[in-house]
Amino acid sequence: MKQTMKRVKDLEGNRSLYWKLLCSVILVFYPLRHIHWGIDFWDTGYNYANFQYMGFEHMDSMWVFSTYLANVVGNLLSKLPAAGSLVGMNFYTGLFVSGLAVAGFWFCTEKLQIPVWLAFVGEMVAISLCWCPTALLYNYMTYVFFLACVVLLYLGLSRKKKWYLFGAGICLGINVLVRFSNLPEAALIVGVWAYAVIEALEDNGAWQRWHWKEVGWKKVWQSAWKQIWQNTLWCLGGYLAALIVLFGYIQIRYGLDNYVDGILRLFAMTDNATDYKATSMIMGLVGTYVENLYWVIRIGFFVVVGILLFVFGRLCLENKVIRKLRDESKIVSVVCKALEIGLKAGGVIIAVVMLWWLYEKGFCATEYTHYGAILWPGVTFLMLTMGIAVIRIFHPKCPKEEKLISGLLFLVVLLTSLGSNNKVYPSMNNLFVAAPYTLWECWRFLTKVKEWRWKRLVASAFPVKTILTAFLGLFLFQSALFGVKFVFAEGTGILETSAMVENNEILKGVRMQPERAQWMEEATAYVKENNLQGREVLLYGELPALSYYLQMPSAFNPWSDLRSYSLETMEQDMQEMEANMAADEAQRSVIIVEYKYVQFLEGGKAALEKLGLYEQQIQKIAEDEKWVLIRAFMEKYGYEKTYFNEKFSMYE
Repeated sequence: MKQTMKRVKDLEGNRSLYWKLLCSVILVFYPLRHIHWGIDFWDTGYNYANFQYMGFEHMDSMWVFSTYLANVVGNLLSKLPAAGSLVGMNFYTGLFVSGLAVAGFWFCTEKLQIPVWLAFVGEMVAISLCWCPTALLYNYMTYVFFLACVVLLYLGLSRKKKWYLFGAGICLGINVLVRFSNLPEAALIVGVWAYAVIEALEDNGAWQRWHWKEVGWKKVWQSAWKQIWQNTLWCLGGYLAALIVLFGYIQIRYGLDNYVDGILRLFAMTDNATDYKATSMIMGLVGTYVENLYWVIRIGFFVVVGILLFVFGRLCLENKVIRKLRDESKIVSVVCKALEIGLKAGGVIIAVVMLWWLYEKGFCATEYTHYGAILWPGVTFLMLTMGIAVIRIFHPKCPKEEKLISGLLFLVVLLTSLGSNNKVYPSMNNLFVAAPYTLWECWRFLTKVKEWRWKRLVASAFPVKTILTAFLGLFLFQSALFGVKFVFAEGTGILETSAMVENNEILKGVRMQPERAQWMEEATAYVKENNLQGREVLLYGELPALSYYLQMPSAFNPWSDLRSYSLETMEQDMQEMEANMAADEAQRSVIIVEYKYVQFLEGGKAALEKLGLYEQQIQKIAEDEKWVLIRAFMEKYGYEKTYFNEKFSMYE
């Protein structure tokens, strides 16, 4: 009998392992589904250009140091086999998403004991919501070390292994060099402190019975304090160790004074790029959640209507007279059962009406090549995640390990968006543990909770379940289609992928819009015919990716029109460029500018009006001080237009 039971367990274990491995394989390849889709003139090529031409010669020192480790790793990737193309680099950077999904999946199934199918669905959702191009390694490497930190904190605190806490500190320390704005992640220490208090409450029997006054806060605090300072020191030790090693390397390689100068410029950029100010970032984050309350309140209204329907129905069915008649008459009994079924049908109808209303009022778009498809459903899901986390943290019967992961995920959702000017979008891009966790908690609620009782009051959970199921169905549907159809291009999505460029090795195998293919094919032909590959280029207009696509290193900063790149810095860089040209005429840079600037240069404001630009856009171009600087430089050195198309023009 024992041998039979052992064989059954082994068989079940092998079957579970088989499904986990199959899910892992899918999670590895699914993030690579779009590596050959479309070209983006903004972030993708800009970051790959920074990887390929990393260093002060072609990059702004502010960006070299503010995302230092991401640039180093990107530079190493650019040297790998087949990395000399957009598809190859998309493949290598896409593997970071694959790694995040697989790591999150195994952590959720092995350590959190989330069912395999739920964890898999959660990871597929997390991948589908990765709107950010994988070329932005400073984001995805941030998520890698953030995930590693959460895992190590969870294992270190729940299993009382201090070295794991040291490792968590190392991950956060490294993340500061991945992206300097990751500094707020240090707030994860709040989770360490909170868990010490939770353990103290549980050990003293206060948490379960809510007898805090009887136990006494002094006793709880004394019990928690020792763990707080010990665990904090372990985390801080790892954090400082990572920073000491990394800054030591920077001191040897570059000198800390250069690093400090670059970071100080990062702080100074908020004078021009006000959306990077701490107050602006926080207000953008809070403002999005506040704005989403419009939808949350209305979804809550449908929940209330469903609850009232069930309360009224239950009061009627449990009336003494009705109960007596049910016992005496089969007809009344049948009618009452029909009413019970009718109540559930009413709950389902309310959920269906809610779905229709949400789509009708624009809660989510049915066009899946832009953010409207997932913005408000995604924000609502984030709020649901944080709401569930708070409930589980303060639920007296919830195990302390579950309180711990709930608190850590609350902090992850909150902190991921700090340090970015993209509002809550970064948090939607980092759900590799939060998505499986939320679906798991929702599934347990849907399958285990039947009703709520408080003294004599009883409320059915059915109306809440129907609304929750309807929302989750909508969210999963929107996420899946968004994941299949969306690929980032200039802040929106790629609409068509029916053409390819044949004469450009970087763009080989990439499918894109016919218009873009024509631009790049003709420009590539001109660059090759005139031996311009390898020549330095000054790019202006939202065209930084051309440095990578045309293999022309930037003279100083590929994205020189960014507000974070100040006019004063540009003036200094252009003076240095002039000095190089004076020393060697062969170093004369090619200038490529966006079409609208060319039209202004040749036809003034009237030409821009014909393009359909708004008065505000026209005024912005006319008063653009950087553009004035470039025009003066072009006049001084006799630059002439040698190539143009509908997107950009080259001057030599």
